Amino acid sequence: MRVLIVSDTHGHNNNYFRVLEKEGQMDMVIHCGDAEGSEYLLQEAAGCPLHIVMGNNDFFSDLPREIETEIGKNRVLITHGHYYCVSTGYELLKDEALSRGFDLVMYGHTHRPVVDESDGIVVLNPGSLTYPRQEGRRPSYIIMEINKKGAMDFQVKYL
Repeated sequence: MRVLIVSDTHGHNNNYFRVLEKEGQMDMVIHCGDAEGSEYLLQEAAGCPLHIVMGNNDFFSDLPREIETEIGKNRVLITHGHYYCVSTGYELLKDEALSRGFDLVMYGHTHRPVVDESDGIVVLNPGSLTYPRQEGRRPSYIIMEINKKGAMDFQVKYL
């Protein structure tokens, strides 16, 4: 199973389309918020199920604040992260996800990629495809692959 994880596109979707073309067919796309009204366009382009949450800039949106789902054998929490103060660190979000029994938590908001596999949970942030803030400021995303045995692999990729 191949999953594309993106965030913080802010209504500017050209890089999203480039990633879909570059990476090929996905089994699922996850958007961690701040799509700014383009969720239907994102869904149409994905060609597979899209899970998308509301970000702090998704004004007047009826998107969910969080999504609890399963991917493979893993319980997954998807959120934008601003309600968990992730701008100052993701420990609060990580603790919340652990206390609720999740194996994996995905968030956005900071525009900086993170892959942290520690303390019995995986924490992912794909960064931003539109306004990256990490050193080098290259648009980023994550490809998650799950093999037939259920093992997960995560790659932060850049445009």
